[in-house]
This record gives sequence, structure tokens and C-alpha cells, in this order.
Amino acid sequence: MSRIGKKAVPVPSNVTATVTGQTIKMKGPKGELSFTAPEELKVEKTADGIEVKPVEVTKRSRSMWGMSRTQVANLVKGVTEGYSHTLEIHGVGFRAALKGKDQLQMLVGYSHEVLHKIPVGVEVKVGGAKQEIVTVSGIDKQLVGQVAAEIRAYRKPEPYQGKGVRYQGEYIFRKEGKKK
Repeated sequence: MSRIGKKAVPVPSNVTATVTGQTIKMKGPKGELSFTAPEELKVEKTADGIEVKPVEVTKRSRSMWGMSRTQVANLVKGVTEGYSHTLEIHGVGFRAALKGKDQLQMLVGYSHEVLHKIPVGVEVKVGGAKQEIVTVSGIDKQLVGQVAAEIRAYRKPEPYQGKGVRYQGEYIFRKEGKKK
């Protein structure tokens, strides 16, 4: 039995949830999201909220149960609060800037500038005194995390000097350099 899956997902008053077959649609103040549950699960709307239950107890249905309930909870949080990741750029001359509304331009130690296309549904802001703070926000948790990971992947933080793009609050294990 899934401890997470057993709990119903409460739906706030400012969110409208509709369940049609395996598809759950949430509409809230920030926007609209949907999720299609696997066929092994039964999704229904009750007085407590949205409940996810396995049709029959198999290994696959048990493994999908908690994940699907969490996906529905992410929909509720996305349309009410939204998600955001903050990235810090460390290094001499390293900085970021928005180029139009759909591209992020970064100078991260290469001979050329790095351009990252921002997908629809994600908002990117650049701040800080030296344009070293990049905030990625949106209503879709998966998409926001994916864009933040792609931006970080252009120049991961290295352990010797700590230069690169890192998540805010991320600890970088520092190594000692060569000794003579």
C-alpha cells in the first residue's frame, strides 16, 4: 500500500478540477494544466478532493500509484502558486542577459556567447548587480526544472575554483589544487 497514494489531493476553492476518464484538468489563477493517469489506476473526484486508486493490485499499479497522486498534487500547486528555480552564475566576466522575450544569452567562459531558447510557459528573469542571478519560473514543475537543468548544464560548477552555473544554495565540494 502506498502511503502517499492513499491520501486524497485537496482541491482549493479557487481551483476547478475536472476528471474525465484518466485525464485530470486543473484550472486556477495562474493557468491551466492537465495530467493523464496510467490505465492501471482509477481516478475519481470526491468530497475530500481527487483520489487515485489502483484498479487491481499489481507491481506496476503499485509503482504508479504514489507517482500519479504526486503528479496531481503538483498540478494543484502549479496553478495556485507556481514553481521557480534560482540559478547563480559564478566567475569573472560570467553573466546572463535576456535577448528579446524568448532567448537567454549567457557569457560563461567560452569564446562565444551561449543562447538558450526559452520554451512557452516558462518565464526567465535576470537580476543581481552583475547580472549573475537567473530565475526560472512557471506553472509546470517538470518544464521549469528541465529548463533550469539545461541552463546549468552549459557550464556546471567546477570543484577547483567554483566557477560555473549552480542552483541557489547548492553546495559545491571544493578540491585542493596541485602542490609544488
